[in-house]
This record gives sequence, C-alpha cells and structure tokens, in this order.
Amino acid sequence: MSIDNDIRQGLALLPPQMRTRPARVLLHAINLQENPKRLEQQVNGPARGDYQFEKGGGVVGVVTHGSVKARTQEVCRARGVGFSAESIYQAIGRDPVLAAALARLLLWTDPKPLPSAEDEHGAWELYLRVWRPGAHTRQPEELRAKFKRNHAAALKAVPA
Repeated sequence: MSIDNDIRQGLALLPPQMRTRPARVLLHAINLQENPKRLEQQVNGPARGDYQFEKGGGVVGVVTHGSVKARTQEVCRARGVGFSAESIYQAIGRDPVLAAALARLLLWTDPKPLPSAEDEHGAWELYLRVWRPGAHTRQPEELRAKFKRNHAAALKAVPA
C-alpha cells in the first residue's frame, strides 16, 4: 500500500481532530525521513516500522504517556495487538497502519500545537522534539536538508 493510504487508515482509528491534513503531511514527511524504503527493521539498529520506533523510545512513549495511553490501547485492540511495549514493538514493523496511528499519537504528546501543513520549520522543530533523531548530533545540516526535501515531497503527495 502507499504511505498516504496507510496514514489514512491509521488516522481512521483516531478521533477526527487527529486526522487533519497537517497531521497527514507531517506523518508522510517523517515516514520519508525515517524509513524511505519502508523496511520492517532498521538496518543497523533497534528501530522498527515506517516511523522507526525504538521499544524504549516511541513505543514506551505511546504506552505510558497519559495523554495517549487510552487511545493507544484502543488502536492496539483494533489492530489485534497486545497492549505491551514488546507486542507493539514486534507488530509495528509488519503493520504500517498501526505504525501510522502510533506515530500520530506520539506527535499528540507534544504540548505545542501541530504546525500548519505548509509550516516546514514548525514541522522540523516538532520532529526534533518528539523523534529526537540521533543523526541530528552527527550530521545536523544533512538531516535538515533531507527533512526540507521530504516535507516538500509530502506536501505534494498529500492532497488538500
């Protein structure tokens, strides 16, 4: 399936206020940033799925954060996945719809409002705050340039 279809299906598991175009654009950009080849598992690391969640990072974040824990349980139930960090970690590599829903829930944990679809700088700042990519400390300029390209591609790919 396409990234946008997986995102749409994942967002369909969530309340309407989480299904906005800005959310879809940001998820698409992060997907391209983190896992453009859509591999089940990171090549040289522990991250899994389209959004490259680590068990002790993004997975634990959506399982334990008070603002999304109940929604995470609902999404897991809908996708037939046990509500534990291990079950989710194993499933997100094989289930891009689950991965998209959980990525949106992880974005929801950020206290700042979601930036508009066109606000690439705001999207970049949110991505840094929530994903905390390790590559940012090693190659900040390259990572920033890659995100700009991915955000532009996401804007084109996600219809208004």
